[in-house]
Amino acid sequence: MDRHSDDQDKKTDWAEWRTDWAEDRTVLANERTFAGWMRTGMASVALALGLKAVFREADPDWLPRVVSLVFIAIAVGIFWAARNQAAKAQVRLSTHDAEAQSSRLFTVAAVVLTIACVAVGYVLWTL
Repeated sequence: MDRHSDDQDKKTDWAEWRTDWAEDRTVLANERTFAGWMRTGMASVALALGLKAVFREADPDWLPRVVSLVFIAIAVGIFWAARNQAAKAQVRLSTHDAEAQSSRLFTVAAVVLTIACVAVGYVLWTL
């Protein structure tokens, strides 16, 4: 009977270990997802720049600017939606062996990229 108890304890330990690793993988996946959304937002900024360059001589001249600014606004929305979702997920999860990024890092990234997008939008409007 003692041996059965030891086997059961070992199985329980292994199950807990696998669960801990699964949660660590989920934390890391959350960070990769956040980075993916940041790249998507930056792609929206690149699209804004490209549209402004391609339609530079369009008539009326304000139209390419407005369309570019729409993509800048989309990028900012993506940055903040990603930040909010990543921070919510990070709060719900706990790490065991992995070291999770803090929610503050998500916020700093969103703030910096938002400021950069506003600067790009300003430059695009004034060109």
